[in-house]
Amino acid sequence: MENIATKVIADTANSEKIFCKFLSANDTGETGGHQSGIYIPKNSVPLIFDTPGIKGQNKEDFNKIKWQDDFETDAHFKYYGQGTRNEYRITGFGRNFPFLKPHYTGSLVVILKQKDSSYKGYVLETEEEIEDFLDYFGITPTETNCLLNTDLTSLDEKENIAIQEFIKTLTTDFPTSEQMSLAAQRIQNFVFDHEENIQLRPDDKLLDWTEVEYRLFRAIEHERYGVLIKNGFSDVEKFIELANQVLNRRKSRAGKSLEHHLSSLFTGNCITFTPQAVTEGNKKPDFIFPSVEAYHDASFPVDKLASLAAKTTCKDRWRQVLNEADRLRSETKFLCTLQQGISSAQLEEMKSEEVVLVVPEKYIKTYPEKYQNDIWTVKKFIEYIKEIEK
Repeated sequence: MENIATKVIADTANSEKIFCKFLSANDTGETGGHQSGIYIPKNSVPLIFDTPGIKGQNKEDFNKIKWQDDFETDAHFKYYGQGTRNEYRITGFGRNFPFLKPHYTGSLVVILKQKDSSYKGYVLETEEEIEDFLDYFGITPTETNCLLNTDLTSLDEKENIAIQEFIKTLTTDFPTSEQMSLAAQRIQNFVFDHEENIQLRPDDKLLDWTEVEYRLFRAIEHERYGVLIKNGFSDVEKFIELANQVLNRRKSRAGKSLEHHLSSLFTGNCITFTPQAVTEGNKKPDFIFPSVEAYHDASFPVDKLASLAAKTTCKDRWRQVLNEADRLRSETKFLCTLQQGISSAQLEEMKSEEVVLVVPEKYIKTYPEKYQNDIWTVKKFIEYIKEIEK
């Protein structure tokens, strides 16, 4: 059944620029400040201007955006360069524009500059729609908030050499998702030489590993399929077969990547844990601390146990964590996500169910200000587990 993600994916074929980001609390007016349209990061200026703005001067352009392949609004492209401001935004959608409201915090907005210089915009609200879009491009939430770029020539030279050396060692078509994640970690640690950040700055390390894994994955795809795609296919069936194979592999990688990188962070911080532990009724929380044996030992104190779920996005499916471990049902339940922003209503519901979000530090600012202090960084969670495991 066609959903809105299918439409936006189809439209990307005719696009010169593809921009996507999760709507933050600032975009939707949930930070308590004055809401003034969709923030566009400086890395994505070519979406709205041919040249960057000049500090000390404001800059603007006017256009129109067709939303959801349904209705059109005005769009005011603005650079605020005077005074203390130095930012780009798209504003002027009109009073009745539905998507810049608190309810849409955490939705994925996709803005396309078409080859004829017209603009289309889509807002993906459900987790299924968001994941369909991310999976199609083989990206995780860490690769959003920018123009999508699959240009492998932009890799750091040292990183590119390390990636090519790894590809040469492969004896299979594709490594497993776990092998892919571990290879990305080794490459990132080697190229950027800050392995100590596993303990000092685990939030940054998690994102760094995730980003390198994406680039590694795309490089392997290019190596395996680049010539075949360039030469074309003898029939439609073979094309569809390869397309489905590629898409399914992208989905599998994205779903497991976060778990693998968290496992390595926990190991690097000397934390004891069981991944994919089986609790009651064959339920499988992503992580149990300190071990599944301790969990099933009725004499082991509950306050020395903890569970962590890992979900790249958690806009809708966060409720799945509530019943993954019966012994911890009345305790705090932790959920690590790469989601950038969730509405106040959902955060309030999470709080009432004693679910604590664990989010890379740089993403916390995308959440409503009222709840930012309730969200844990990866480093804070690691320190907590170390404390209860003493």
